[in-house]
Formats: sequence, C-alpha cells, structure tokens
Amino acid sequence: MESIKEKLSHFLEKDLIEDILKCGEVKIFKEGEVIMDYGKKIKFMPLILSGTLRVMRRDEEDREILLYYLGSNESCAMAYACCMEAKKSEVKAIAEDNVELITIPHEKLDEWLVKYPSWKSYVFNSFTQRFNELLKSLETIAFHKLDERLVKYLKKKAKVFGKSAIQLSHNQIAEELGTSRVVISRLLKQLENDKKLVLYRNEIKLLNAF
Repeated sequence: MESIKEKLSHFLEKDLIEDILKCGEVKIFKEGEVIMDYGKKIKFMPLILSGTLRVMRRDEEDREILLYYLGSNESCAMAYACCMEAKKSEVKAIAEDNVELITIPHEKLDEWLVKYPSWKSYVFNSFTQRFNELLKSLETIAFHKLDERLVKYLKKKAKVFGKSAIQLSHNQIAEELGTSRVVISRLLKQLENDKKLVLYRNEIKLLNAF
C-alpha cells in the first residue's frame, strides 16, 4: 500500500511534501460523515488521500444540489476560497465512502503559493477542474433539452388557457418538469432577455416572438 509521501510525490515537490506532513493532520471519515457544513468556519483545506467526497450547495429554499465529487489527490476549491477569505462555508462536504484526507492549515495556503511552484500549479488546476465540472453540470441541467421542454410546456399551457398570459409560478413549472426552481428561473430569464416573453409575479406573458 502506498504511503502518504509516495501518493503526494506524484504531483508535489519533496520539500512541500515534508511541510504538508509536518503541518497537516491525517483524518479518517466514515461513509456519511459531514466534513464541512454550511455556515461553519473552515480552518483547513482537505487534500483527499483516498475515498470520495460529495460536495453540495444549498439554494435559497434549502434544497441541496450536487456541485461535484472529489477523489484521490483532489481538493475542494470552495474550501480553499473560504479559507483564504476567512469566510464561513457555503458548501457541505460529505464522505461518499470511507475517506482519508490530510488537512492543509489555512495560514499555509498563501505562503505555499509563493514558495512552491508545484503547490501553485496544483491549486490553479484544482480551480480550473472544478469550474469545468460546474459548467458541464450547468449545461446538462439547464441547457440540454430542458430549454426545449420548457418552451413546449409554455406553448401547451397557453393553448389550454386560450391566452398568452399564463398564471404560473416558477416553482410550479419546476415541479411539473421535474427540475429545480432555480434552473427554471434562469431559463425563463434568458427567454425574457431574448424578448420572447415577459415575467410578472406568478404570471408569464408570451410575446409574438415566442
């Protein structure tokens, strides 16, 4: 079985690994345990040694959505950002299975960016990877076929009601299309920006361009 030093040596330089082992703390979490939680201060950045973390975010209606998964040798960009800005956590990280990680103290994050080229590269790559994953998730949820389903749905409702002004809430549409209100609101706003409809409170008016 690979030692921690061997695992880290695949992508981090020797002196940095020594610093991590000296400053960090190895922790083990069982499946289902919460590692980071909403509103709690984050004092370290987790670097995953083995296992998988599920990172969630809560919307304004207290519904949770999946942001991304983290596996071996990966870290949470959101945790890094919160540590650097001394902010409370905006995400929840849950052990998907048994997880072993090493904590990176928040006071070392900025120092190592300047001191170690491999750390700078690792952090920037982590942000890039997480950002790309979020973009893919957004495309899958919001822009692959759901926008077409929404248009057909609104046309059908207008035909049923026999008028272009439809009494509908965003939440009702979301429930009937099997998605979240946030996604529906985003798609409706895009249609409004495209001059295809006008949004009112619990009412949608379809324009001729629709």
